[in-house]
Amino acid sequence: MSITSLILMVIFIIIPIVISKSLKLGLEKDTVIAGIRSFIQLLIVGYILQFIFDKDNPIFMILMVVLIIGAATQNARKKGLSIPGITWKLLLAYVSIELITQGILIGLKIIPPTPQYVIPITGMVIGNAMVLSILFLNRFISEIQQNENLVKLILSLGGTPKQAIHKQLMTSIQTSAIPTIEQQKTIGLVQLPGMMSGQIIAGADPIDAVFFQILIVFILITSAVTTSVILGFLSYPTLFNSKKQLIESRFE
Repeated sequence: MSITSLILMVIFIIIPIVISKSLKLGLEKDTVIAGIRSFIQLLIVGYILQFIFDKDNPIFMILMVVLIIGAATQNARKKGLSIPGITWKLLLAYVSIELITQGILIGLKIIPPTPQYVIPITGMVIGNAMVLSILFLNRFISEIQQNENLVKLILSLGGTPKQAIHKQLMTSIQTSAIPTIEQQKTIGLVQLPGMMSGQIIAGADPIDAVFFQILIVFILITSAVTTSVILGFLSYPTLFNSKKQLIESRFE
């Protein structure tokens, strides 16, 4: 892609700015910031990946994976500050997902343990897990706030914290996982996924690109359910004190 093409791509930033300005949506600043940040961040990552791929050293590959998980944890934790220890809970959830997916992929020799495969797949898996965890945290906290009296009632009748929070927890897990699952149902019909499209544009055989994309789809479905479940079962016990009472101050 030429420099001229890159300059012309600015049109796709100008269009939403003009629309926002015309309709007084107030999105101009955020649009500009998003465009600049994405350009700088992707450019830096591009040079970093080029360095890692050229060196082909597992240490650099692992460091990149750690960076991805760390950035995802830092971003998602802002949505769950009312949950004690949310940082390590998110970190544990992401590390678990990474170990499960890469363990299966590399262990069964579906992909080779090289940076060209491990890093892009890690980015997709952890990125998806980050979005799901944010959706889960938002819904879980909202569910508890709306059903606080019901939770207290179950506790007062002798129910355990797990019984008192069960409905809210299951609803939150289900709600956070549904968007990913529903998106995969229409893949190939409504949209051509990024990885598959990128491979085709790069000249790969369309069937090979499709098979690889199917692998990614299955991995994302696994991460959708597993992330929410791990995070949910790590989070709910910390919402109660030693006397099995709901800590109300967490949701004020």
